[in-house]
Amino acid sequence: MSAGFSRASGELRCDGVALAELAERFGTPLYVYSAASVEAAYRAYDAAFAAVPHRICYALKANSNGTLLRRLAGWGAGADIVSGGELAAALRAGFPPERIVFSGVGKTEAELQAGLDAGIGEFNAESEEEIRRLSALAGRAGRVAHVTLRVNPDIDPRSHPYISTGLRENKFGVDLTLAPELLRRARALPGIEVAGVQCHIGSQMTDLEPVEAAARAVAALSRQLLDEGFPLRSIDLGGGLGIDYTGDGAPDPRELAARVLPALEGLPLLLMLEPGRSLVAPAGALLARVLYVKENRGKRFVILDAGMNDLLRPSLYEAFHRIEPVVERGRQRAEVDVVGPVCETGDFFARSREMESVEPGDLVAVRDAGAYGFSMASNYNLRPRPAEVLVEAGAARLTRRRETFDDLVAAEQDG
Repeated sequence: MSAGFSRASGELRCDGVALAELAERFGTPLYVYSAASVEAAYRAYDAAFAAVPHRICYALKANSNGTLLRRLAGWGAGADIVSGGELAAALRAGFPPERIVFSGVGKTEAELQAGLDAGIGEFNAESEEEIRRLSALAGRAGRVAHVTLRVNPDIDPRSHPYISTGLRENKFGVDLTLAPELLRRARALPGIEVAGVQCHIGSQMTDLEPVEAAARAVAALSRQLLDEGFPLRSIDLGGGLGIDYTGDGAPDPRELAARVLPALEGLPLLLMLEPGRSLVAPAGALLARVLYVKENRGKRFVILDAGMNDLLRPSLYEAFHRIEPVVERGRQRAEVDVVGPVCETGDFFARSREMESVEPGDLVAVRDAGAYGFSMASNYNLRPRPAEVLVEAGAARLTRRRETFDDLVAAEQDG
């Protein structure tokens, strides 16, 4: 049996463990993750790029569950972080500092200082001003900061505009054509060592042609810098590989490698990749219970106990997630809107979706929710965030308990 979610006798399971049993044991809404699925995805990346020196740096923003982070660190992954909180989480999970790359367009001085103090591997700088601030901090601390410059090649990733990051109108990176002169100034600064060039053009990419074009552009820049005597040690192609949310197919790491490795041929550099979604999204599901089914002028609504605060992607991006009954009962299919209890019209998981009819009390699973699910969850409407469960070696364990009202108000000050 393959790792992850599958059916047995019409009942959806995670690595052999019945989801209905988990909902009964831990309540709903509930995030369930397959450790075996995450490991298989990481091993697939590692094998696909085995022909070259490489490091797979997991993007914590996709899912920062501490238990999953510890597993990834143990398997040899690096960490791609975008905040001081993610730095603390990566160190807490056991990622060696030298395997951590600090990305993000708006790092504060406190965050830069924390990275310096920890001795992280690379700062993925996004502006010349950031490099100057880092130089000042490194100089005062008597340290050397290894900097990779994020370049913006103005390449359309052909994905949702909210998750496109490589176009000139996006806030990320610096103009590719300006990078050489910027880096010449940067290597003259105290406390700065230019370690490489980085590019990340977007997320949920299923067309690999833009990725290949970006790899060629970054490789050409790296060759120019090496010819000028820059002591580069890495080339970073970011992440963004898409997954198959809809059943239309998506590329795998072997296809990605076949596209980008030819562009890097002959470069004496460590290849760094920063996948997030493609490692954890298929490994997770959000379980919810049907509260009500109601009709309104011919429109049928399935109202769940999970809402947009638990899984924001459909409301934010109109993202597609498969939704299915945990136990198939052979009922007639119907077109429904699957919605939550939050007091917003935008609180929906699917609109005009055909699915097997469900009744109040039934369980449904929102699939491929392991990435940007819990990590984007909120307490809107004063709703506690869900519990998280990891299935590993045929057993389920609670990795984060459900929040309580006391948790929600714990930071308030009387007055």
